[in-house]
Amino acid sequence: MSEKSTPDAKIVFRLLDGSELTEDKIISFNFVKEFYTPYTSFSARYIAQNLSPENFSEILFYIDDKLVHHGLVDSITVNRGDISTGTLYSKGFTSMLKQNQTEPGLYTGTTINSLMDSFYKIPYVTHEENSTEGYIYVKKGSSMWDALVSLSYKLTGTYPYIRSTNCVMITPVAEPVLFNYSGDGIISTGQSITEKRLISDFHMSDINEEYGTYELNDKDVSDRNIVRHKFFELDRRFLQNPEQALDFYDSFTARGWRRNFVKYCGYRGEDISDIASFGEISEGRISGVNIEGGRDGIFTEISVYRDKFFP
Repeated sequence: MSEKSTPDAKIVFRLLDGSELTEDKIISFNFVKEFYTPYTSFSARYIAQNLSPENFSEILFYIDDKLVHHGLVDSITVNRGDISTGTLYSKGFTSMLKQNQTEPGLYTGTTINSLMDSFYKIPYVTHEENSTEGYIYVKKGSSMWDALVSLSYKLTGTYPYIRSTNCVMITPVAEPVLFNYSGDGIISTGQSITEKRLISDFHMSDINEEYGTYELNDKDVSDRNIVRHKFFELDRRFLQNPEQALDFYDSFTARGWRRNFVKYCGYRGEDISDIASFGEISEGRISGVNIEGGRDGIFTEISVYRDKFFP
């Protein structure tokens, strides 16, 4: 039996004592970074030289010596045999922003700096420097990420995202890299539409828990013969402007519903909020990076969303 590994890629396991072990015979891997997902995801199958993974605490994944993913050990399985193989799954450290709650209440004069610095300290998680102030109301049971979503929408009208390995951003990157895809190496371009999350009508109660005051119909959705009504209580995050709550839910349920993509052979180092041009897309913000590798090489698919956060 023989296995062929993926070139130019390696996995570094960091142990509890701080030492590192490297596996560079990767049979296959998949890496996903997506605008609306608050962490990167990585999975791989590799020829295992290190057969005792119980002391592994972190996973670092490199392509051409560029750090692509740095995350937690979700799971590792090592199968011993004539050729021992390992299978691993990992999410970036920012995934813990969804797994920790923050104290409920009203926060005024809040910036991303003050909000992030008030959170529990999560290893390797950083954030953009931004001193713009706003207010947020944190509901009971809300996660740290929920608080960031609320602040981002209040300050920028859009959604927070992860850049680099574990950096939280609420504004477009100031100096994006421009990628132009054409010519040799392009495997395909295309477009996809996902309508399963679209909501036609939103109904929010007022302060007296009565409905009828705050209503929104999304005509674009209704015109597609989609009838889906959503009722919810007054969202106190938007007490100063209740209509804004309807706009937020409408935009969020339509996230990523239109997507243009290009797939090519190789990897150029793209990141969320960089700029891509291909096909009918002229300088669109990159919304997704999906990298696959195997015995035939490395292939990257770049997504550009066209939704209400990216009109």
